[in-house]
Amino acid sequence: MTISDERPTTGLWNDPTLPASARARALLDAMTDAEKIAQLGSTWPDHDDGGDVAPMQETFRGADRFEEAIVDGLGQLTRVFGTAPIDPEAGRRRLTALQEQVVAANRFGIPAVAHEECLTGFFTWQATVYPTPLAWAATFNPELVGRMAQAIGSDMAAVGVHQGLAPVLDVVRDYRWGRVEETLGEDPYLVSELGLAYVQGLQSSGVVATLKHFAGYSASRAARNHAPAVLGPRELADVILVPFEKAVVAGRVRSVMNAYNDIDGVPCGADEVLLTGLLRDTWGFEGTVVSDYWAVAFLASMHHVADDVTGAARAALRAGIDVELPHTSGYGEALLDDGVPTDLLDRAVLRVLTQKAELGLLDPDWKPGQYTAPADFDSPRNRGIARDLAEQSVVLLDNPSGALPLASPRSVAVIGPAADDARCLFGCYSFPNHVLPHHPETPLGVEAPTVLDAIRQEFPDASVHHETGCSFTGDDRSGIEAAVAAASAADLTILVVGDRSGMFGEGTSGEGCDVGALTLPGGQEDLVDAVLDAANQTVLVLVSGRPYAIGRHARAADATLQAFFPGEEGSAAIAGVLSGRINPSGHLPVQVPGDTAGQPGTYLAPPLALKSDGVSNIDPTPAFPFGHGLSYTTFTIEDVEADAETIAVDGSVTVRATFTNTGPRAGTSVPQLYLTDPVASVTRPVRQLIGFTRIELAAGDSRTVEFQVHADLTSFTGQDLRRCVEPGRLVLTVAQSAGEPGRSVEVELRGDTRVVDHTRTMTTAVTILPS
Repeated sequence: MTISDERPTTGLWNDPTLPASARARALLDAMTDAEKIAQLGSTWPDHDDGGDVAPMQETFRGADRFEEAIVDGLGQLTRVFGTAPIDPEAGRRRLTALQEQVVAANRFGIPAVAHEECLTGFFTWQATVYPTPLAWAATFNPELVGRMAQAIGSDMAAVGVHQGLAPVLDVVRDYRWGRVEETLGEDPYLVSELGLAYVQGLQSSGVVATLKHFAGYSASRAARNHAPAVLGPRELADVILVPFEKAVVAGRVRSVMNAYNDIDGVPCGADEVLLTGLLRDTWGFEGTVVSDYWAVAFLASMHHVADDVTGAARAALRAGIDVELPHTSGYGEALLDDGVPTDLLDRAVLRVLTQKAELGLLDPDWKPGQYTAPADFDSPRNRGIARDLAEQSVVLLDNPSGALPLASPRSVAVIGPAADDARCLFGCYSFPNHVLPHHPETPLGVEAPTVLDAIRQEFPDASVHHETGCSFTGDDRSGIEAAVAAASAADLTILVVGDRSGMFGEGTSGEGCDVGALTLPGGQEDLVDAVLDAANQTVLVLVSGRPYAIGRHARAADATLQAFFPGEEGSAAIAGVLSGRINPSGHLPVQVPGDTAGQPGTYLAPPLALKSDGVSNIDPTPAFPFGHGLSYTTFTIEDVEADAETIAVDGSVTVRATFTNTGPRAGTSVPQLYLTDPVASVTRPVRQLIGFTRIELAAGDSRTVEFQVHADLTSFTGQDLRRCVEPGRLVLTVAQSAGEPGRSVEVELRGDTRVVDHTRTMTTAVTILPS
């Protein structure tokens, strides 16, 4: 199959001076039904080479060969770079060759959209592995997340990748869920702000961002992957949908992916109210909706809302899914033979063609081989951003006796299964943990020192001894005795425990790696107990994908750190915090549950979901609250005031607070603004984050922060299921976590109850005044 110099059929669709919508309409009008349907499908070349890297992949081994899949055209190419190890130039050549075949196989010369995963970086071998999203969230730094996303997008665009399957905007509802590591935490405002930054960063590089997973995936019953979501309409509207709404309305995101779950019996992939009524008709989304991998077929095989894959395809197309990923199973000839309504077919094809026109894929000068692979996907720029993220994400949970920062330890025992394993630094949607387990002969592809390596580098004069102690899984505790001996002989013990991420039960965190309880996996509970009892001085370091109930361990340790899969630069960040080279500034995007706290439960809760003496014997109080994070210096909050005592239900108020570094060294404070609505027509969270920022302060310095709060930020879904701003008393609290008292002011909202919609103000503007 060859590609000619001239496209066989040309027309207005090739004119870049026309609007993308007009070009797409002209091309649509020239197509046969078979050519239209081809634009709604996809194919995954060489997917058998990558092992099982998607759910129930073995069910679909019989997909069309590439040459058959591209007849009459193709919507998308799946993971050309992200299926098996391939270096940048070889990947570029492979994608070029595939696109040449796609172009030559259809009479209009239309290329495919090439997509890749990009949650922790460009999902390919030898590319930078950034911290996992839960670590981004711990930075409370949208600007840095946006810079990371722009860097990821520029690497992808450089080799001809058009769409990235990120960010994940699922708000955490149960820490036992395996995919907590992929999220931006448990607060919808924090998720919204960081998700928006990621979308804007990725799309600024010309790559389409894809919101995942729309919607309710994180609210699955008992935290089981794909399980039904247990959601009332207010929780759905006020918690789950908020980040998606902001990314669509404010971020103009260009793609959305459906969730696998059902909500109250309706699978999201067949939910016309969700995918069309809300997403498009209400919010004004104009991009493409793509299916999660095999989600169309799952409507028949898993949800049983269709007799067969053709019926499933009909339901998905009607609901609003435009492109089937990763292979065409339902959106093919069977759909054509079944007589799909022309209006539904044309609706989806027009969206796909419009996006291809926007991406320049219909331009007369577009060529498959026009890209030049960068020499290095793990460039100094990328590593610098990864380093900043890692350093800002490490959370100092506890330091009661001032054991940290360490002085000059003479003998150090480094103990734990996470201490000398580089893959413990990465999430499940990183290339090393997602793909390389199927290629054990292939090296990691990036430089990623282990925590043990970094400690030796950070403390070159110390005598460092390492013991694994136990494994992440299984019952083998034979190494605990040696670990105890090493701890008792050392001046200092650094105990490094947590997770090793994987897929579908092959890890302790990650997709399909859900847990029934929040105890440390494998033999680590016994290891920690034994080592804490034997050691002279212990620093507990958690490197994990979810928060664990480690409160009793933290009380016994001399200091405790939490790092959420901090990426290839993560070990140096952890070691730098231990030594004091880095002053920690990370804050918890999820609370650390208490010893007996039941699940599910997050900080975002009304009074009866929190500790209720005389009502329940279960105390849900966390060991460490949402937003918590200590520093090697101290900060005070003073002079909190509002510029008005009363405002209209459509007005705004400015809350000011002065933060002072009262400690001995420079540090970063993370001011947080919380809303309390004492009396409302429905139960409201005791506290809810509505603003935050970061301030770097030298020792002794002070800065004043202004939060401009519009009344829209107080809105919620009322009994009539309309979002409203209610008059009444509000409490606005400036604090350094959701669990500390902070400093509060009261404001009265006056006027009639006001109904608001997706055009409301969704962000609190924050200004740091000059010193």
